[in-house]
Amino acid sequence: MSRERIPPGQHLAPEFPVLDLGILPDVSHEDWRLRLHGRVEREVELDWRGLMALPQVVDVSDFHCVTTWSCLDLDWEGVRAADVLALARPLPEARFVTLHGYDGYTTNLPLSALLDEDVLIAHGVRGGPLSPAHGGPVRLVVPKRYAWKSAKWLKAIEFHAEDRPGYWEVRGYHNDADPWLEERFS
Repeated sequence: MSRERIPPGQHLAPEFPVLDLGILPDVSHEDWRLRLHGRVEREVELDWRGLMALPQVVDVSDFHCVTTWSCLDLDWEGVRAADVLALARPLPEARFVTLHGYDGYTTNLPLSALLDEDVLIAHGVRGGPLSPAHGGPVRLVVPKRYAWKSAKWLKAIEFHAEDRPGYWEVRGYHNDADPWLEERFS
């Protein structure tokens, strides 16, 4: 049953583990902002109220960490990333993004990866608000990639014409991070 949903080299985690860089930002809903900037028609800064005014969805997906654990059927609540990105109207040359966290963390993705239906700017999981330990108040969720691409404590999305490797990518982690291909390291 769940075996077909667990990528090679992964095991089912009994709980939802917490991994981070050892920095736990204290960001309240009142102070949280998401800035969209770079190769866009218009820069956007969303606050909590603005995020909550967008169409809200619940999407159930599996989540895979490069450290070999997988959690199945996580019910993320938030806004589709595509809906948020559309507010800034990326320019035609914008083909990549850098995701910035309040902890100074960065990771990179092709812009096209954020347009998948299951990619969320999430503020909830498992029927409740996203805890600070899991990236709350807001994190990105990219189910088709290893979890390091799902930036916690999301603060900014920067649009680029060229790819710019992030924190783990410059330290030898694979640029694409597809768990089904075991793209752990470059």
